[in-house]
Amino acid sequence: MSTETYTVTVTGMTCDHCSRSVHAEVSAVGGVTAVDVDLATGMVTVSSEQPVSPDRIREAVEEAGYALAS
Repeated sequence: MSTETYTVTVTGMTCDHCSRSVHAEVSAVGGVTAVDVDLATGMVTVSSEQPVSPDRIREAVEEAGYALAS
């Protein structure tokens, strides 16, 4: 099975608590197998073994209290 990888930029993260919140919400999305949050750059890399809707990733980031960069 191949792995899908998505990378998004999240705005507003300023501390470890922020990155943990985003990590937890995105990790809870069905199909997601790994999440890497880089606080310094705001980049969030999501891996899955099945296609995941980019809208669902955006929703998870928003549920954590943050937004995707435009």
